[in-house]
Amino acid sequence: MNPSSSAKSVDARVGTVIRTATASRALRMLQREGLVVSEPNRRVRIAALSSTDAEELYVMRIALEAVAVRITVPTLASTDFAELEGFMAQMDHYMRSDDRQGLRVPHRAFHDRLVRGAGERVTLTIGQLFDHGERYRLAYGATTPERWDQRRAEHRAIFDAAAAGDADLTARRLVEHYAQTARFIFAAIDPGHDLIRLRTTMATVAPGSEAALERSDGR
Repeated sequence: MNPSSSAKSVDARVGTVIRTATASRALRMLQREGLVVSEPNRRVRIAALSSTDAEELYVMRIALEAVAVRITVPTLASTDFAELEGFMAQMDHYMRSDDRQGLRVPHRAFHDRLVRGAGERVTLTIGQLFDHGERYRLAYGATTPERWDQRRAEHRAIFDAAAAGDADLTARRLVEHYAQTARFIFAAIDPGHDLIRLRTTMATVAPGSEAALERSDGR
């Protein structure tokens, strides 16, 4: 066999193995995040949206972020608050333009900034949960022009609590914000779903915040 041909064959095989291994790791990651389901015949399908999955998602987000924001708030500096103000202004701009795709960038950046003090591993996990939650938030209209005044007020309340240096109040406002998102989602996907696990989580990490699941005005 021509040595150069043999080398090319080996290179091609190595490339195939790497691509396969990379794809396998990516698939396992998607499975862990609940985004895809592997069936017995080895076929893979996108996981369906469900009330059970949505509740588990918000239990995880609220439990983790309520702690992360308490860790982060005392570390925030003037430059952080300037950037948070900027993210809120950008969100307003994109919502006025009805640009939902554009809105996602400053929205995620706003929430990321409030938890990054908890460390890289925690922040990465929160980011993955945020992306998972986007499927529900976008599918069930948790952020629409009609609801934007309410959502803007919720972001402002989170910001004001953080700017005052009140980590506990910031955590409560954040949890109430997510409760409103969850309320919109469950009203659409399964109005009869018992949110006992979510209520228990909220009452544990931000006592009193669970009442937000019942309110319609977001306050």
